[in-house]
Amino acid sequence: MINNYLLMESWEIGDMYVRIDGEEVKISNPDKELFPGITKWAYVQYLGVLGPYLLRYCRDRLLTTIRFPDGVFGDSFYQKNVPVSKPHFVSTTKAENTEYVMLQNIPTLIWLANLACLEFHASFHSYNRVNTPTELIFDLDPTGSPFEQVKEVAIYTRELINEMGLDGIVKTSGASGLQIYIPLEPIHTFEETRKISTFVARYLSEKYPKLITIERRVKDRGTKVYFDYLQHWRGKTLIAPYSPRSKKEANVSTPLEWDELIQPIRPSDFTLTNIGDRISEKGDIFSPIYKGTKYNLTTLLQFVRKYF
Repeated sequence: MINNYLLMESWEIGDMYVRIDGEEVKISNPDKELFPGITKWAYVQYLGVLGPYLLRYCRDRLLTTIRFPDGVFGDSFYQKNVPVSKPHFVSTTKAENTEYVMLQNIPTLIWLANLACLEFHASFHSYNRVNTPTELIFDLDPTGSPFEQVKEVAIYTRELINEMGLDGIVKTSGASGLQIYIPLEPIHTFEETRKISTFVARYLSEKYPKLITIERRVKDRGTKVYFDYLQHWRGKTLIAPYSPRSKKEANVSTPLEWDELIQPIRPSDFTLTNIGDRISEKGDIFSPIYKGTKYNLTTLLQFVRKYF
């Protein structure tokens, strides 16, 4: 799978350099292990497979990465500001005194891979429309609860949004949770989407009080699934679809078919080593976010403002 992709994209490999799309990117310490059994060079190849899908979502967004210079078992740090020594092909944009990298092309992705960026977190908005989210997103996070309960909450959430005339795509966080994306027409503000997400979160937590909580304090959540509707806001980020996670299993945040939630799956089932085969088999499950129905929330907002 990897070799076929590299051949198709006509990559040329020299001494510690990769040539892609007419640009050369240096790969230093290619034999350094970033995940158990996965060297930096192997990581670069895996990102070559994921790149078109990862870029499809991240392009034009503010990017935050998490870097692990010595791999997943070493120290890490968040990278928001672009490094001073950025190559010419790396695009940036400034927001609130931070010069963000924008993941606009594969050479930029490979450059970030060489810096041992193992996670890619994207803003909920594009750089030039900072008050207009592209989706309404719910983040379902277990608090000591089994993943089966997270799947159950996701199913209940879909039932509710379907009743509201909406639908979305679910993906694993790549860690322990699930996230639901509802594509929107680019006409709503974060203040408006917050009204809808607050309604959904409170409704579900009141209907399933033994299963769902909206309590911010971890110590007060018990073992319920935390329905996080507050993370969705301007300037904040969430792990991007098809981003790796800094887990020893080399998990990938993976879009799912809704029917898969009734199967015995776990986030650790989807990794750098098998995600390429999954995409070959199922295609880009996340693609409806880009080319499917985009929802107008105007009528729902009128209802929420009147009754909630």
